[in-house]
Amino acid sequence: MADTHVLFVEDDDVIREATQLALERDGFVVTAMPDGLAGLEAFRADRPDIALLDVMVPGLDGVSLCRRIRDESTVPVIMLSARADSIDVVLGLEAGADDYVTKPFDGAVLVARIRAVLRRFGHASGPDDRAGNGAGDADGLAEAVLRFGDLEVDTEGMEVRKGGETVGLTPTEMRLLLEFSSAPNTVLSRDRLLERVWDYGWGGDTRVVDVHVQRLRGKIGQDRIETVRGFGYKLRG
Repeated sequence: MADTHVLFVEDDDVIREATQLALERDGFVVTAMPDGLAGLEAFRADRPDIALLDVMVPGLDGVSLCRRIRDESTVPVIMLSARADSIDVVLGLEAGADDYVTKPFDGAVLVARIRAVLRRFGHASGPDDRAGNGAGDADGLAEAVLRFGDLEVDTEGMEVRKGGETVGLTPTEMRLLLEFSSAPNTVLSRDRLLERVWDYGWGGDTRVVDVHVQRLRGKIGQDRIETVRGFGYKLRG
């Protein structure tokens, strides 16, 4: 990932400089900015591969900056928050962030999360091309387009249509929908979704799943994904 360009927005000088050095040692190209307005300008000028945004930065806070970035791009965004139980985490995810990391963080953990996000953005259908498996034709080949009522999921073109109209999804939302559509009418636990969509090899915060399901429902229909209380979610076939 020597050519991967990271935009890092953090107002604490010590954290900003130390994190920038750590990421550069791992081969990332880093543009570090001390406030949200400078971060937005850098994003528009450089078009980085991923953005790391601290929630509490001056000028334009991280959540607002995430929202502005998401209005213009599907580039992956990771929020940095000093409080794991803060409403800021949920607000950041609702604004369009793909993941978050709690401060203080270990540099190796941050790099692992960055790489996990970049892997799923580079391979939206997942490492096994799981979408569509089990819905094959007579020759056992997977169907390219899966249909659920008025919802169509094109697993080759990576497009989604609802009532014939194209639905704009972020790569993370697309991976989530592909996971659901590969097993319609099957309850998928939050832990499974964290592992398969977010590439977590360890336990993670299930709020990430819940907020992304909420965002996905808003785009494909509130009733399309059902909550099975105490177990998880399922896509209605």
